[in-house]
Amino acid sequence: MTVLRLLLALLVLSASLMLVGAHGYVVRAIPADRSTLERPPTRLQYWFSEALEPRFSEINLRDQTGTIIASGGVDQDSFSLLSLRVPSDLPDGAYIVELRPAFASDGHVIAESRVFFVGEEVGGVSGRVADDRAIPFEVFWRYLLGIANTMFFGGSFAYAALLLPAWGSAGISPGGLPPRVMGRLRNCFVLAVAIAISTNLLALIQQSMVFFNADASQVVQEGLWQVVQIGSRFGDIWTLRMVLLLFTAILIFAAEYMRETVPQMSVGIWKGMIWLGALFIGLSMITSHAAGSLVLPWVAILVNWIHALAVAGWVGGLFALALALPAALDPYGEEERRRARAAVLMRFSRLAKIMVIIVIVTGAYNALNYFASPAEIASSYGNALGRKLLLVALLLLAGGWQHLTLRPHLLAGIRGKLERAGIRLRGESRERLLRLEVLLALATLLTVSWLSATPIPEPQYAPPDAQVPQSTGTAGDFRISAAALPGGPGVNTYDLLVSRAGAPVPDLNVYLQLVHPQGGRRSPWHRAEEAETGLYVAAGDEIDRAGNWWVLIDVVDDDGLRRAAFYWEISAAAAVRQSRDANSLQIISLATILITIGALAYPAGKRLLARMNLGTASCLLASGAVVVALGTMGIGAALIAEQQREYERALNPPPQVVNAVLPDAESLARGAALYREHCLVWQGESADFRALRGQLSAVGDDFLYGVVREGWRKLPRCSGDLSEGRVWDIVNFFRTFDGRGE
Repeated sequence: MTVLRLLLALLVLSASLMLVGAHGYVVRAIPADRSTLERPPTRLQYWFSEALEPRFSEINLRDQTGTIIASGGVDQDSFSLLSLRVPSDLPDGAYIVELRPAFASDGHVIAESRVFFVGEEVGGVSGRVADDRAIPFEVFWRYLLGIANTMFFGGSFAYAALLLPAWGSAGISPGGLPPRVMGRLRNCFVLAVAIAISTNLLALIQQSMVFFNADASQVVQEGLWQVVQIGSRFGDIWTLRMVLLLFTAILIFAAEYMRETVPQMSVGIWKGMIWLGALFIGLSMITSHAAGSLVLPWVAILVNWIHALAVAGWVGGLFALALALPAALDPYGEEERRRARAAVLMRFSRLAKIMVIIVIVTGAYNALNYFASPAEIASSYGNALGRKLLLVALLLLAGGWQHLTLRPHLLAGIRGKLERAGIRLRGESRERLLRLEVLLALATLLTVSWLSATPIPEPQYAPPDAQVPQSTGTAGDFRISAAALPGGPGVNTYDLLVSRAGAPVPDLNVYLQLVHPQGGRRSPWHRAEEAETGLYVAAGDEIDRAGNWWVLIDVVDDDGLRRAAFYWEISAAAAVRQSRDANSLQIISLATILITIGALAYPAGKRLLARMNLGTASCLLASGAVVVALGTMGIGAALIAEQQREYERALNPPPQVVNAVLPDAESLARGAALYREHCLVWQGESADFRALRGQLSAVGDDFLYGVVREGWRKLPRCSGDLSEGRVWDIVNFFRTFDGRGE
């Protein structure tokens, strides 16, 4: 009754956890929430901390009456950006932006709304904060899947590392263990696979309900689950998990079928189950919080995987022992039962101690992935993690007491000290302690399921201190104002306001190109779309680094081409931050993990060397081989890195000569005059001239510089003694022959 009352209290404690669901978050919004704008924006843009599922993410714009006036989705240039084109005739008033992103890392969907105003702020209109309550259906299947993974890995771990070394015999056909023990373990595997398959089906239905905002009957009747299965990252992992589960079921059948005819093969299959169990847990890591880590996501996934394997070995081993021990010890007398139980539990105690150490050091790194400031620790995720740690602490206390009962000399000393302090401890049998540990482990897994549905804390980033790049200039009789949003490396929107005599000019052909002269990078010409009278917009991800860029804007009409050109200093601080560098605590924590695992593996390695009975010469040879191998690997890695750099330089070679003349209207005018005077021999329709024009989008300015100086194929060099600045003027003018206005 004491155990049942304790379990009930733990479940009540667990039920008080906040059920929360959203995982990613907005890292930058244009326009900002509750901002008041003088004129309507041309495009709404919301960058998220993680990549989104394009088929299941959407953004809607509503007026203050609730009517949808425009819709959008995931930007084709960036899967972490929701964007929407705003109608050009938007009147003054309040507008509500509905966001419904579906995160690819874990399949979670959030729904929230934000508000902006055009003209003046309107009272009584507000957005809706994302619902932070988890879906109970999801918590349910995550809990069942966690139990199944833990049972499967723990059962295989207990079989290979505990039961087989303690009681195994090659003369026993059913897996090397007595039939009554092997039967229990087989049932454990079968039950784990059955739970996992059933849970996988529930997970697909629940995920489809979330993606389509539909109920379960609609998902099944309309076959919406098939769309999720074949059209999302969640579906890819789901399919792989289902294939592996069916393969595992076949292996279990084969092991049972061959236990009499080919017992060695049967034992090999049972031993190999531990690798499948590790793979099942690894698949869960791909759709966990770690997949959306802002710091080294693959390292986060690996560390989280090691953490989960250690937990599954510890907790799952408890499950397997609680299931197998009663059947295994049933035929024995009291003394034999005590010795047999001690043999297994002593071995498990030693291994559990190792796993607990791994759980602690990897858990610290996992926590540091999401806690970089006190405000983040005080988040709902921090509160949920604290509740989980409380249950883990109780589980450790129970395990520690079990550890002491296996070492009577230690227990006697502790009892003596407590009794002298007036505290008497009630004796607990090892079976009751084992059952208590199992119940605590089940309650802990329940909190883990809730934690996996809890949003990670939003990092406390300082706002970018860089100004949005913007410039104003003239192109003939046009006045052009240009701005880039957000203005850093990554996807940007370019707003171009074209006016003449103070009035916006409609129905123009406006083109934009971005050039990084030092890197020899040149974007294709973007045709800017007219969003409203005189306002032209374009978007692209060609700005991939900080530094000085040229912005070229051409206006083409019946009167010809007019050019405006600007210098833009692009700052990395203006970029959308979707990652952050590892801090010193994370680096120390990662180093601690490596040192800890190395130290734990050292005794086993030392025993292996002792069994090999290597002499001094052999040790020197082995050490030399290791040094040579590591050196070869290091040199190989350096060579591969250098080859990658060479490959990048071959694909995008830096210019041998950098164009130092901004291709503005004055440069184009000078270049046109110089071209007509000095490059008269080019002005024709020869095959080489047409070929050169056709390659303008593929060659760099340094190549054209060489053509002007030295000629190309049968095209002779331009005549006269041309200075470097004049050559660049000719190059800038010649680039206007690319035909973008045709």
